Amino acid sequence: MSAPVKVGAVVITMGNRPEELRALLDSVAKQDGDPVQVVVVGNGSPVPEVPEGVRTVELPENLGIPGGRNVGIEAFGPGGSDVDILLFLDDDGLLARTDTAELCREAFAADDELGIISFRIADPDTGETQRRHVPRLRASDPMRSSRVTTFLGGANAVRTRVLTQVGGLPDAFFYAHEETDLAWRALDAGWMIDYRSDMVLNHPRTAPSRHAVYHRMVARNRVWLARRNLPALLVPVYLGVWMALTLLRRPSRPALKAWFGGFREGWATPCGPRRPMRWRTVWRLTRLGRPPVI
Repeated sequence: MSAPVKVGAVVITMGNRPEELRALLDSVAKQDGDPVQVVVVGNGSPVPEVPEGVRTVELPENLGIPGGRNVGIEAFGPGGSDVDILLFLDDDGLLARTDTAELCREAFAADDELGIISFRIADPDTGETQRRHVPRLRASDPMRSSRVTTFLGGANAVRTRVLTQVGGLPDAFFYAHEETDLAWRALDAGWMIDYRSDMVLNHPRTAPSRHAVYHRMVARNRVWLARRNLPALLVPVYLGVWMALTLLRRPSRPALKAWFGGFREGWATPCGPRRPMRWRTVWRLTRLGRPPVI
């Protein structure tokens, strides 16, 4: 008999949404099959009251989204190795169905190349999935599952063998593009990523620009992402395309000033170790519909 597949969940919180956090944890507890082990990380804040059996880690300072999630990963052993699958869930989300953990077990068991699953995010009131929450260029039909080249940070499942092989999220990014950095490293190591419309996290509709640091960090981390992961030939192409797209979107003057400040910062500051992907990975990304120039 094969050993049962162990599933864990990492949730980071700023401690300011106790009711939403409790609802999320209740939805995790209701998952079919063996219980999902849960770690809640207080990212520079105390953790609100949680149900019995949920482990907590309270950090003295806010390490950002990737830093907080990495602490949660290590709470399950080096690289999360005490479990087989880790769910990463936003603290104001809610698993819409009770079979999500079982669907993850089945998906990973059926496909040895599958390393990461990106869930569909839906507004709890309207059921709508925002276009930006479909991690592919052809995003008009959120109900279509497919292979993709990145994933959604607060609604996903990762095979922990991926983390032990390629490492966790880039701590220094703090916020924005950390998922794509991990996705590109996983794809370069031979893993695949699926977007699954039947695995749903209910989450209130939001705009990413609600964060005060959004424009600066999006630009800075975009540069870091390219410098860390792309072949040298593609770095200026990728960043040039994104600069053009940013200008076409006609952001406000303060937003554009913050963006260009972040862009300069991305070039002027260390980006971490550079491990450019192989050209066959570039071709794989292209065949999957998103060449790494956009």
